[in-house]
Amino acid sequence: MPTCAELRGWLLACALLLGMPASAVTPVETPYGAVSLPFTLHKIADAPVYYIEGLSGVPDTVNEGHTSNAGFIVTPAGVVVFDALGTPALGYRLLQRIREVTDQPVKYVVVSHYHADHIYGLQAFKQHGGAPTVLAQRGTLGYAGGTTDSQGEDAQRRLEQRRQALFPWVDERTYIVAPDEVFDQEMNFELGGVRFEIRHLGPAHAPGDSIMLVRNYGVLFGGDVLYGGRVPFLDSPETDITRWLQGLEYIAGLEDQVRYIIPGHGTLSANARQVVEATRDYILYVREAMARAVRDFVPFDEAYRNTDWSRYENLPAFDASNRGNAFRIYLEEEARSLK
Repeated sequence: MPTCAELRGWLLACALLLGMPASAVTPVETPYGAVSLPFTLHKIADAPVYYIEGLSGVPDTVNEGHTSNAGFIVTPAGVVVFDALGTPALGYRLLQRIREVTDQPVKYVVVSHYHADHIYGLQAFKQHGGAPTVLAQRGTLGYAGGTTDSQGEDAQRRLEQRRQALFPWVDERTYIVAPDEVFDQEMNFELGGVRFEIRHLGPAHAPGDSIMLVRNYGVLFGGDVLYGGRVPFLDSPETDITRWLQGLEYIAGLEDQVRYIIPGHGTLSANARQVVEATRDYILYVREAMARAVRDFVPFDEAYRNTDWSRYENLPAFDASNRGNAFRIYLEEEARSLK
């Protein structure tokens, strides 16, 4: 059965093919360009926890860069946001959704990791959301600070790429917002009687990968360590498969404490073990297939062609990510075999 995200994506594609507006929803103007996509706010049934679910696929002008998830928690003393989406316009729409729910100020924005599809919306929070404190793991500083190291260079290249691929939602006015406060392994705080526990699990998908448990309500925001019902993205220069698998084991150990998981991409789940196993099983399957090919001296193209991908080929993002994932792991296994 298709997910809500898939249905929205199909409806959007059909509308474009028919020459209709990008969605049946009237475009909403923001200071960063109009957002013409549905921007549905979901709520955890018995908790003041809300989330926005992105569309599947690679950020482009069809999905307006709306491919990741974000959420927020309302407390008597203010709002805590987790991730800020992939354009300033989407960040502004998230702010609008927050204001539909509460007048409480946004106190913190916790960033799962510094990849473009999760951070460009921070600009809207700084310029129009009362400049909340941005929290992230220390490993994000190289990327966010625009330094001359490889992370900083990658950040600038990605920003230039998105200025082309996502214009006008990302343009010459778009900039990277650095964290205001950083932590090393974990950071815990309380706001309005609600306990927030942030833990670093990276480098996994990215150096700063962090998750956040909203202790009072048993809700876990997983960032891109977890993918709900879609193919994970392994094809990043910073990806560390070994640490990623260790992080998944840590999350599995929280099973009795977690009622709901909101992944970085994909759908909400009330089954923590299922989400962990789905992400872990995919990583292991790709790694084992590519490691076997390297051991048998099978060229990548042949190895990829002969691997049975039927378990995953119907999942969202398979076409966009799977081959790149396999190639990156193949190269990693090849390098390991030469040591």
